[in-house]
Amino acid sequence: MAPMALALILGWWLVAASRAQQLPRPSLSLHPSQEIEVGDNVTLRCHLPRPAAWVWLRQHEGWTIARYSDKEQDTVEFSFLSTNREHAGTYRCKYQVSDSEDVSEMSDPVELVLTDHSFPPPNISLHPKECVEIGTNVTIQCWNKDYGATFLLHKDGRSALVQRQGSDGAGTASFTFSGVTLADSGTYRCSFRPWHSPFVSSPLGDSVTLEVTPTPAPPGAESHGNLVVAVLRGCAAALVFALGIFFVIDARSLWIRRDESLGRGGM
Repeated sequence: MAPMALALILGWWLVAASRAQQLPRPSLSLHPSQEIEVGDNVTLRCHLPRPAAWVWLRQHEGWTIARYSDKEQDTVEFSFLSTNREHAGTYRCKYQVSDSEDVSEMSDPVELVLTDHSFPPPNISLHPKECVEIGTNVTIQCWNKDYGATFLLHKDGRSALVQRQGSDGAGTASFTFSGVTLADSGTYRCSFRPWHSPFVSSPLGDSVTLEVTPTPAPPGAESHGNLVVAVLRGCAAALVFALGIFFVIDARSLWIRRDESLGRGGM
């Protein structure tokens, strides 16, 4: 009996998986999408590609919320009022179609990261200096010795993270830029996420500003360039002068031949 029961369970699982693959996956979005703090209201929206009877929102390695869906809805919302650290995490959603047992696959994950102002903002420093030439190696260090944490480097005006790195034994993370370019210029800040709460973030700390300047010309390069320009200009002037003399001589020769022709005709 055991092999038969196992075969039945496996067959049911294969049929269910096949049905799930035939259903288009939903998508999940977070509102607001950025700068969410502990205590804020947050809404997760599961966007349905087709009418559904039930929609599930699942927190990774945590709880699941089920919600009945109106057949005419293309979006089902899950709202959290006055969020706390327990709400932070990774979420996915799935749905069951109406009048059927078919269930879709999970959506792509969405991270709900909460900023907690009870964490002190990290410190930041820049080496070797804030104004450097193109090609210089630059290091930005972030630290907070009170927490084992992952540090995140942010750049003003850019939504995506610049780099992410775990702290060393002294609570410091070093972000190295090898051979900086003009595009690396800008204002940088740090935040950190404690290892025990990877989806809870500190507020952004103080900033440092990196200015990358073009490499100056080597000594004498400007005078050498000016000399080359002067020589080229002299050559061009000499060529114009030579062409002018050539045209004058050629015109004078033409006039002489014309006078001689007129003289012979008069004889």
